[in-house]
Amino acid sequence: MIRTLDELRTRLGEIRGTRRAPDSPRVALVSTLGALHDGHVDLIREARDHADVVVVSTFVNPLRFRTAEQTAAYPRSPEADARVLGDLGVDVVFAPTAAEFLPAGTATTRVSAGDVGLRYEGRVRPFYFDGVLTVEAKLFHLIDPDVVVYGERDRQRIFLVQRMVRDLDFALQVVSVPTVRTADGLPVSSRVALLDDADRRAAAQLPRALDAAASNADLGVDACIAAAQSSLMGEQRISLEYLSVVDPATFLPVDDGHRGRAFALIAATVGGHRFIDNAEISLR
Repeated sequence: MIRTLDELRTRLGEIRGTRRAPDSPRVALVSTLGALHDGHVDLIREARDHADVVVVSTFVNPLRFRTAEQTAAYPRSPEADARVLGDLGVDVVFAPTAAEFLPAGTATTRVSAGDVGLRYEGRVRPFYFDGVLTVEAKLFHLIDPDVVVYGERDRQRIFLVQRMVRDLDFALQVVSVPTVRTADGLPVSSRVALLDDADRRAAAQLPRALDAAASNADLGVDACIAAAQSSLMGEQRISLEYLSVVDPATFLPVDDGHRGRAFALIAATVGGHRFIDNAEISLR
């Protein structure tokens, strides 16, 4: 469990030796906020398939939150996380404090996510993706991984990280892993356990709405959205925030003539908790 930047550099130097030498071990990074669950376990296992050394960060990024109170309220389970990471044989766990990792606090220099970062999740939280990219860029700089692994529950984050990697010339591969789901179809997250039975049943309508969109993809984008909206009608416990179909190449809403691969995105609040989800669809 490494908590300082100097310790991280020292440990990686011991593991890696001369960086990018032909026999240098490949390093994979899994960036998390801690409070690990089965979705994180899948990411770590995928990382092991791509690299010799797996680094997991468990930094609760304050730049992702609107207020210090929201940052403090984020669930933390360091003892349980340590057991999970130990059982998985993770090579390096990076768990810095905010003061160590971001000495300037929220006044730190930031990476801009641009226009796409202000859409969908960014429309609700305009600070969010700048905060995500800033910390990811700093982790890439410090760790210099060969591979970074993300879950597909947040497709927008993956798109923005891939674009940052391309635009800022990070020499690494971005790997995505399918979303781990509960028995009722919800993406696994710490929020699911906070729902009561009635809210849980309501939240399970969100992935079903995406299924409805996919089932109507051969009728075009308007039919996809209408089918998803129809499946949510009458569910008073769901407060829908957005429902969009986007082009994977630009992450902008598809036009009427779009054919082929697309992502249907959904976000809603249920029982006071926000949920996001998505599905890959094929428009014909």
